[in-house]
Amino acid sequence: MAQRNTWQRERVRDALADARGFVSAQTLHADLRQEGTGIGLATVYRALAGLAASGEADSLQSPEGEALYRACSTQRHHHHLICRSCGRAVEIEAKDVEQWAQRTAAANGFREAEHVVDIFGLCAECAARRDAAGAGE
Repeated sequence: MAQRNTWQRERVRDALADARGFVSAQTLHADLRQEGTGIGLATVYRALAGLAASGEADSLQSPEGEALYRACSTQRHHHHLICRSCGRAVEIEAKDVEQWAQRTAAANGFREAEHVVDIFGLCAECAARRDAAGAGE
């Protein structure tokens, strides 16, 4: 069932587009509340779920298990490199991963296999800041 395109959903879409990297529904809700929009947390969750289902947003699970969202810049299948410190995300293609996933599925009798691969680490800027902070100790 298609989601209605309400002003609240449009505002969540805009806030997601303005966010840097992946954000949680709670973080987005707090930002919207600070702006005085009056949009409730349940509405933010519904809007994000709808945006992810339609391909307008990427969704992933953080290492801590929290659902995170980001405005999607491409509709094709892709993966992400995500900074654990600042949340910066880079979309990547990974042909080796695609081939491995299909081979592994086929070898185990699976068809129509889908997968999600996200790589978490530190971006160059955050790594350099951490190295500089460590050097000052």
